[in-house]
This record gives sequence, structure tokens and C-alpha cells, in this order.
Amino acid sequence: MREKAHQVYKTKSGIVVPSVTQIVSMLNKPVLVTWANKLGLQGIDVKKYVDIKAEIGTVAHRMILDYFLSQETDFSEYSRDVIDKAENSFLSFLEWTKNKEVEPLCVEKSMVSEVELFGGTFDFYGLVDGEKTLVDFKTGNGIYQEYFYQLAGYSILLEEAGLDVRKGMILNIPRTEDERFLVQSVTSFEREKEIFRHLLAIYWLEREAKG
Repeated sequence: MREKAHQVYKTKSGIVVPSVTQIVSMLNKPVLVTWANKLGLQGIDVKKYVDIKAEIGTVAHRMILDYFLSQETDFSEYSRDVIDKAENSFLSFLEWTKNKEVEPLCVEKSMVSEVELFGGTFDFYGLVDGEKTLVDFKTGNGIYQEYFYQLAGYSILLEEAGLDVRKGMILNIPRTEDERFLVQSVTSFEREKEIFRHLLAIYWLEREAKG
């Protein structure tokens, strides 16, 4: 899930707390540097390439959420080419839903942990083939370990609210022909929760050190 730009999470007492994506983004991502260097050697403008794909991913992601929210997607800010590619992505998502029972309980829900002091907005929590499942919809060219740290953070928020999470799932929705539809599931978050909590502790220690 791409948390809304400049979204601020606060506890009931008014303490500003970090988001799940802020916490996970503290991890170094050397794979992105290698990828960018590879594009540069091919004479591809990395920024332009990323911006176009990001737009496609944003629209596709919005279409999926709007599908569960039973509302129309606003395409007014996007080009016809971006919309067409996003619609193809959305169709691949619909193909995945076939022969599955998918019942949303919470979609695009923002929560704040009063106990562990962080917030986040997850994509989907509901029943997938009868199991209470937390799903994060990604658009890109792979599934990375930090995605599961994000799921772990969201699962902490849900569990603090008294909601049971039996399974976590990452759906990677392709935006272009060089990307693949990928699904990866986990039934336990214990190790990922531990890593997330360590990152959260580092965040607060750094914030304290900076005053």
C-alpha cells in the first residue's frame, strides 16, 4: 500500500508517530541502486521510466481498492496510455479473483497503535477462501522481503484492535509485459514482527538523538 502523501498519524493524546512505510524504509535497498545503474547503461532515463511506471501502478492500485469499495475510479489526472496499461493490470487482478471467495472486512483502513506508537494504512483485510487474510497489493517486478515487514506492522495494528490475522498475502500486479503476476503468502509473522519492532525502536532512538 502506498500511504497517502503527507499523511500524519497521531495517538489519541496527540503524539505524532511514524508510519509503517517510514519504519520499513529505514532498511537499505542496494538492489535499487544496481537496477538504476543497469538502466543508465542502457541509455534509459531512470526518472522518466520510474515516473511512468509509478503512475501506472498508482492507477491500478486505486482501481483495485475502488473495486472493493464499490466506487468509480477518478482517471482525470492521467493520460490515456497510463489508464490503458492500468486497466490491463486490473484485469490481471480480476483474473486472480476468479474461483476464489474474496470478502472484504476493512479496505484502505488507517490505524494507530496506542501501545507501540506507529500508524499505517493497509490495503485489504478480509476473508480469502474463508481465512482471515491481510493482503497488500503491489505493482512492480518482484516481491521483496521488506513487503512482509510491512504486513507484520499492519498485523500488529489489527491485532491491537482485536482483529485476528490468520494469513498474510502479497499480490504483485504486473504493469507492463516485462513484469509477472506473483502471489506469496505467509501464515506466521513472528520473525517479521520482531524485525519490524527492532526497526521501530531504531526510529525512536534516532528521533530522540536528533532532539
